[in-house]
Amino acid sequence: MTTFHSKPNTFIGQVHLKVTDLVRSLAFYRHVIGFGVLEQSERKAVLTADGKTPMLTIEQPEQVMPKQPRTTGLYHFAILLPKRSDLACVLQHFIQHNIPLQGASDHLVSEALYLADPDGNGIEIYADRPSSSWAWGNGEVVMDTVALDIRNLLPEGAGQEWTGLPEGTLMGHIHLHVSFLQEAEAFYIQGLGFEVVSRIGNQALFISTGQYHHHIGLNTWNGVGAPAPAENSVGLISFDIVYPTEAARTAAVQRLKSMGGSVQEDGGAWITEDPSKNRMKLVL
Repeated sequence: MTTFHSKPNTFIGQVHLKVTDLVRSLAFYRHVIGFGVLEQSERKAVLTADGKTPMLTIEQPEQVMPKQPRTTGLYHFAILLPKRSDLACVLQHFIQHNIPLQGASDHLVSEALYLADPDGNGIEIYADRPSSSWAWGNGEVVMDTVALDIRNLLPEGAGQEWTGLPEGTLMGHIHLHVSFLQEAEAFYIQGLGFEVVSRIGNQALFISTGQYHHHIGLNTWNGVGAPAPAENSVGLISFDIVYPTEAARTAAVQRLKSMGGSVQEDGGAWITEDPSKNRMKLVL
C-alpha cells in the first residue's frame, strides 16, 4: 500500500505530540507500540520504525497540563503496517501483555486496533486490505465499522515473533477533531488540495489524494463549535503534510493565502493552521 504514501500523492508524515511525562511515554511507545528511538533529549524524543525516518516526536513542555476534553485536536494518529500478518502479530503482543484496547474494527478497506497512550492521545494501528477489493460508489469509497474478526486474524501471525514495528511501517493517516465541518472541508479541499472520499452525514469527513481511503479524517464528535485546547495541553503540536513537488506545495500555499489563511515559512517548511487551530507543516 506504499503507493498511496509516495509520489505523486500528498500524504501524512511525522506527527508531533505533547505528553506529561517523557520517560513514561517513551517506555510506552518503545515497549508497547514498538518504536525505536532516533534522537532523545531531556524533554523530547524522535521515534522511528525503520531506524532512519522520523515518524513520531513526543515532547514534554514545561508546565504541561493533562489532555482537555471536548476540544479540537487529535482524535488519533494511525500507524499503517505492511501486512495483515503484522497486525496479527501486534494483536498477539497486546494479548500476551494485557494491553487494554479501546476498540478493534473492520472498516472493509482495512482492519484496525485502537488504544491510547498514557496521556490519552489516540492511536490506531491498522493494515489495509488490497485496494482492488475496495468498493466505490458515487465517487466515494465504501467504509463501515464492524467488529474485527479476531479469531480469523490471529492465525495470520502464527510463528511470527513480535520485535517492534516492522520496516515498511508508515504514518497511514491522521484523524482530527474540528469545530465546524464545512469550514474544515473548505480549508483541506480548496486550500490544501485533498479530495473527499467518504462522509458520515454532517459529522465526519474523510479525504485523501490518489483515491486512498483516507489520509485525513475530520469530525465534530467533540461537539460542533468545540474550542481549541490550551496551548500547554497534552495533545497535538503539529503534523506534516508531505507534498510530492515544490510546485504542488507552492500552489497549496498560494491557495491558502488567497483564502485569507495564515501561512509562514520556517526552516524550509510552511506552517499553517486549519480553522480549528490544528497546526501542520507543509513539507516535501
